[in-house]
Amino acid sequence: MGASLKEKLTEDLKQAMKSGDTLKRSAIRLLLAAIKNAEIAKQKELEDGDILSIIAKEIRQRRESIEAFKSGNRQDLVAKEEAELVTLEGYLPPQMSREEIIKAARQVIQEVGARGPGDKGKVMPQLIAQLKGRADGQEINAVVTELLAQ
Repeated sequence: MGASLKEKLTEDLKQAMKSGDTLKRSAIRLLLAAIKNAEIAKQKELEDGDILSIIAKEIRQRRESIEAFKSGNRQDLVAKEEAELVTLEGYLPPQMSREEIIKAARQVIQEVGARGPGDKGKVMPQLIAQLKGRADGQEINAVVTELLAQ
């Protein structure tokens, strides 16, 4: 088995410090702090899947910040957040296309025997666990809602 995601982050932090890449260093430090906080809260070391969830959450926060800074006309802060966003996205597995999400959703819907919008609660937990880190939760939700409404 290869290095864990946490080990890779620590190694990349060292490289960023050596190369003087302050934006990358800052993004990785914030991410490692979020991971550490989650580990303290859970009182155990996180698995890669849990770390992917934290990365996805950090990416969501960056996107929200970018929107807020754009509306506040703070282009300097938008650029910083976008640079951190690119760094963080580099740690996620390749993202699935909408078609791939639809295919996976149809499979789970069939497996659980979901018939309509009321069965969304049966589908979502399984699908989110299956696609963790590879698809955005809002996109998964939209696809499931759409498919169950048909």
